[in-house]
Amino acid sequence: MPCPAHALRTVTPALFFVALGAPSCKSSQASDAAPTTTASAAPPAATVASGQPDAAEPVDAGASVQPPPARTEGCDDGMVRVEGEYCPAVMQDCIEHHPEYKSRKGEKTVSERCMKYKQPSTCVSKERKHLSYCVDRYEWPNKVGELPRVLTSWLEAKALCEKAGKRLCTEDEFNFACEGPEMLPYATGYVREPSKCNIDKPYVQPDQSRQMATYDKCPTNEFCNSEMKRLDQRHAIGEKQSCVSWAGVVDINGNVNEWVEIPGEKHPNRSGLKGGWWGPVRSRCRPTVTFHKEFDYGYEAGFRCCKDAK
Repeated sequence: MPCPAHALRTVTPALFFVALGAPSCKSSQASDAAPTTTASAAPPAATVASGQPDAAEPVDAGASVQPPPARTEGCDDGMVRVEGEYCPAVMQDCIEHHPEYKSRKGEKTVSERCMKYKQPSTCVSKERKHLSYCVDRYEWPNKVGELPRVLTSWLEAKALCEKAGKRLCTEDEFNFACEGPEMLPYATGYVREPSKCNIDKPYVQPDQSRQMATYDKCPTNEFCNSEMKRLDQRHAIGEKQSCVSWAGVVDINGNVNEWVEIPGEKHPNRSGLKGGWWGPVRSRCRPTVTFHKEFDYGYEAGFRCCKDAK
């Protein structure tokens, strides 16, 4: 049975995330496993469907979606406008898994990397929700030529966005900026394309014997600086313009994980990570990692900001 994409709650691999407080694992979730992730069990379609499903028109599964010119009206410089009808609950059916997943199916150590999805995705919500907002075109600091910021906790990311007059994106805002009205599994379409997005790079085991420093302190911390040089496979902001969503948002899949806010949760559970990073993980629009708390930070965890449209 295909998985209701909105229901995914995933965990990250052992990325040498630093927990600055209590243990960060929910009892309902699987344990971390390097180098890949596992999804929690999804409810059957009947638990999320109400009313008649609607679906987008099919497109060529082998083709990438070519985004229209990005809208910017009502948004600050460096941001793009995202507006349209968002489906809260989506059904997406993987028709071709990564060979690694197929060869080890049933184990809890392999990320479910889908190479191709059935078209079209299906909205199983009774109604769609109108969204209108602005989102940073690139990952923070949203400056072409710089590397995306990582080693940053959800709390620090939230503070940096607010200092800039913005806010962290919500889970739904990230989903819609990535997938659009067609509910695409990947920002680039129904097919996984490592040649377009910075994903599926070889996994490098982090040294977990010592604690890495936060981003601003890492360059002067001998261990952190050395470890980042060994682990880091980010590309610079704007280096590639091929991983672009329908709304004109760049690298919303892959490159670095991105913190979002999960509405309705309380401290320290408001934090979610989305979009995936450069490693061999899901790296698509809908899955949300809820394993890590607001005070945690990791070598692949960054963010971008959103803002209400003027």
